[in-house]
Amino acid sequence: MNIEKFVARRKALKLSQMTLCKGICTQATLSKFERNGRIPSLSILHRLCDRMGMTVDELNQDPAPSIVIIRKQLNTIERDLMMENYLKVQSALKTIDEAQIPAIPLRMQFFYLRGMLNAVTNKKPDEVLFDFSQILDELDEKHQTIFTQLAYVGSGITYTRINQPARADFFFKKAHEFINAALADQENEEDSNNYLRILTLIFYTANYYATKKNFELSDQLIQAGVDLCSQYHVTYYLPRLKFLAAENAVHEDADKTDIHQLLDEALAFARLNHNQVIELRVAALKNNGYVSNV
Repeated sequence: MNIEKFVARRKALKLSQMTLCKGICTQATLSKFERNGRIPSLSILHRLCDRMGMTVDELNQDPAPSIVIIRKQLNTIERDLMMENYLKVQSALKTIDEAQIPAIPLRMQFFYLRGMLNAVTNKKPDEVLFDFSQILDELDEKHQTIFTQLAYVGSGITYTRINQPARADFFFKKAHEFINAALADQENEEDSNNYLRILTLIFYTANYYATKKNFELSDQLIQAGVDLCSQYHVTYYLPRLKFLAAENAVHEDADKTDIHQLLDEALAFARLNHNQVIELRVAALKNNGYVSNV
């Protein structure tokens, strides 16, 4: 049995022995397994592996079909959320039983997705903050994973909506600090989805600072997002980033030719990604009197 793989997985998730074994076994049992190779009962080992998003079979290089299926479902939902397919996201989340997700990383992903969907669709604040509290207070108690940052942003969105600017600013400042650090150190990423999640952080943080009329900082974040899309050859966020850039340009009284170019780029990427929300927003902005035809 590859115990080193087990230990490496726990450390990669930044889980302490105490956190991993909570409610399953004693810390001494886990320590004896990791340090001395004393294998606990199969039931305990299964539960420990489940909590880390792996199976006992994976310690022998075998695949974990159930975990793989859930991970694929959640990743698909996450991409739909990025493209603002909110009805599709809502429907897909209802098919997943959170009680059947034992792995901590997948549980964090689930609560982030449901919390963010509720945040951007203006659900009750207590519903939104409950999901994010599952991450911040239970699953990522040391606040070391990117899901904590996503929970910060979702919380910031909610506090902005309910007109609590001090709390909103607190969370978005934390997200901005993380973005700067993440962009400075993008090597050796263990999770291939992290750059997409960083794009999520960038977009919502840029949008927040635009609402605060800090267009300089918002534009800097937008450009960082566009650069990240180019680096990883992804287009999920380009329609939204380009449209936000166009909105900022309108508020900054930029040249109308530049504004139209941004809107045309937003529309092109929206059509490429089947983002009908941005298509409608582009049409509205072009026809609302702020931008005349060029």
